[in-house]
Amino acid sequence: MAVKVRFAPSPTGYLHIGNARTALINWLFAKAQGGAFLLRMDDTDTERSTADYAQGIRDDLAWMGMAWDAEESQAARLDRYAEVGERLAAKGRLYACYETPEELEYKRRRQRAKGLPPVYDREGMTLTPAQKTAYEAEGRRPHWRFVLEHRETSWDDLVRGPQSYHGGHLSDPVVRRADGTWLYMLPSAIDDADMGVTHVLRGEDHVTNTAVQIQMFEAMDAPVPRFGHVPLITGPGGVGLSKREGSQAVRDFRAEGIEPQPLVAMLASLGTAEAADPHATMDALLAAFDIRHFGRSQPQFDPAELAALNARYLHGLDFAAAYAGLVKAGLPQADETFWRAVRANLGRYADACDWWNVIHAPMAPVIEDAEVAAAAAASLPPEPWDETTWSILADAVKAKTGRKGRALFHPLRLALTGRENGPELKVLLPMLGRNRALARLSGETA
Repeated sequence: MAVKVRFAPSPTGYLHIGNARTALINWLFAKAQGGAFLLRMDDTDTERSTADYAQGIRDDLAWMGMAWDAEESQAARLDRYAEVGERLAAKGRLYACYETPEELEYKRRRQRAKGLPPVYDREGMTLTPAQKTAYEAEGRRPHWRFVLEHRETSWDDLVRGPQSYHGGHLSDPVVRRADGTWLYMLPSAIDDADMGVTHVLRGEDHVTNTAVQIQMFEAMDAPVPRFGHVPLITGPGGVGLSKREGSQAVRDFRAEGIEPQPLVAMLASLGTAEAADPHATMDALLAAFDIRHFGRSQPQFDPAELAALNARYLHGLDFAAAYAGLVKAGLPQADETFWRAVRANLGRYADACDWWNVIHAPMAPVIEDAEVAAAAAASLPPEPWDETTWSILADAVKAKTGRKGRALFHPLRLALTGRENGPELKVLLPMLGRNRALARLSGETA
């Protein structure tokens, strides 16, 4: 059987970093086996779903290198959900309930007070036609629940191993609201069945849902997919990530100058024993991927670690590989000499613009030691300059002032670049040129 997976985000916000990891795991799983990756927009929440959010999700997936083989929209399949719902109701697997939210909460409080789990009491199944008519005369409209069979539902989870839940310990889930809109559970199962999804890979917060949805597949006489549930990632210190609480989205990292390759490498490694390689290609990640490599402990996603990985990525690029990024950052005039000089000091491409300005734009120098600066100005050799010029200049200033070590190099770096740290001065000095170097050492803006 050909492998087919799906990624089903809700376009009610931009792509959250945790959901991006789920998408990547699905993509790698499918493509490593020559399978298909389906993008399915869970857009039944018409009030919160927007076309802009949906396009943002597409843009982020494409930026990360995850092409999808087909796209579906749940909003376009409402008639199909109604059709299956009617069939399940006729089989006695869906039933109407008329409690208000307040009445349901009262029931739950009473059960908890008795030390019982807050499982729905199935009152809706006992209503007579007259009682239903009376409720509707009051203006109530029914919500619909799926009947869980009170038996063990088991599966061999691709990550967690053997799993089992008893239907009697779970509430019959609401699948359709009183206003006619559908909740997640049943439409997702209908879609997976109709679209031939063979494997469902998602976060471990869906484990209980899987027990419910397996019964839904069986009630529809549909093949049951294989399931795998990976631990959810947390932020630094184990704090959970939440789209609604403002955790960073993929687009935020893009705006901060993070490149796709290190982000993908980090997400692919989270939860495994493998270290992230920022230069790993998609082909390399595919060759190494194994769903069994994911453990049970919650991995931490640290933006600081991602920033460091992004820097490592830039540091390892040759000029040919980096040029497109430099152009995008606004430096089409950059050359290989410049790139080799500054790349080890970059955290993102935009940082290269700062160093370009240090070299080519007027700058007010920082004169920390006037004696050292004056000695350097008087010792500048004639051009042409190369990487040996710096050592000649430093030796001359040392001989004149007696300064050495930090007392020598720090004042010269500040005067020439205005920065505490940066690329080697033996590389920067020839790019600055004699006129600019002389002006800055003399305390002039240049």
